[in-house]
Amino acid sequence: MKQIISKAPGRICLFGDHQDYIELPVIACAINRMMTIEAEENGKDHFEIFMPDLNQKRILPLKEDFNTLERGDFLKVALKVLQKRKIHATRGYRLSIKSKIPINAGLSSSSALTISWIRFLIAAFSEKSFTPKEIALLAYETEVIEQGSSGGKMDQFTIAMGQTIFLDTHTDEVEFFNDLGLNLVVGVSGLSKDTFGTLSHLKGNAWKAIDQVKAQIPNFDIALSQVSDLKENMQLVETDLKPYFYAAVCNHDITQRASKAFKENANPQIIGELMNEHHYILKSYLKITPPLMDKMIDSANENGALGSKIVGSGGGGCIVAITKENNKEQIIEAIKASGAKDAFAVDIAMGANIKTYSND
Repeated sequence: MKQIISKAPGRICLFGDHQDYIELPVIACAINRMMTIEAEENGKDHFEIFMPDLNQKRILPLKEDFNTLERGDFLKVALKVLQKRKIHATRGYRLSIKSKIPINAGLSSSSALTISWIRFLIAAFSEKSFTPKEIALLAYETEVIEQGSSGGKMDQFTIAMGQTIFLDTHTDEVEFFNDLGLNLVVGVSGLSKDTFGTLSHLKGNAWKAIDQVKAQIPNFDIALSQVSDLKENMQLVETDLKPYFYAAVCNHDITQRASKAFKENANPQIIGELMNEHHYILKSYLKITPPLMDKMIDSANENGALGSKIVGSGGGGCIVAITKENNKEQIIEAIKASGAKDAFAVDIAMGANIKTYSND
């Protein structure tokens, strides 16, 4: 009987929030909070899926009907995506799915689940090997293309590849920033968020603003737009859409400056200042931070954080702070005291991995 353990990390977007869906680059890292699937053959014609963290159990037949797919049912959608590659589930498994990643908190627990599930299915039912990039694209197809979602590729690429990456979401090219030695603290607000709704709203408005500029300047490319051109280009955008255009251009500029800083010496002080600058745009122009999360970020910075920002789609979820080694615990306690549900230190981690055992 075959046993499989599939693990995938959570992720933190350091720079480039709300940029990947307009095909601009992001900088993100995998963290040592894991989604873990432990699977063992059960000799049946279905998957028995236990999720003790959610107190849920699910039976998933091997022969599924893909004519009706519920939004967010990535387990079932992944089976459909892999069947297109002639990977078919032929044996049942009993699976336990556990998460050290807070759920619906902006640390991409859903993508970690999707990737760990896809890697399990490939290990169980395919002789073909897939690169981390290929795994990322399968997960992107599962979560975004098949679901008609507004998300980008940041989550899937970061989790599949691990470490800290600069991802060009237009070309799918990846550059690694290894051994950064950043001290990171995550604060969990406990506020639920509407990921699909938030992404759809912000993505739609960003593209409307970009298209209004392109209507007047046919060769306009948001990836080449400069902050120095903002005053002129903003005149071509409707008043209600100006904040989204401004945010797109400024956040892209911040991401580029952060990439340069990472390449040169990754000075935590400089990275922290850029993080604060990035958060200001997210807060003031995209308006995705509730009062509690503003309070959490203020508390972190007032207690010595080098920089802090919201993580993920916004409206709830988590924040991340860059700290010094000697004030990490102080900042954790300050975030908790501000009203956060939890706060903890994280390390940058390797990407998704899998182990297979046989009891034969």
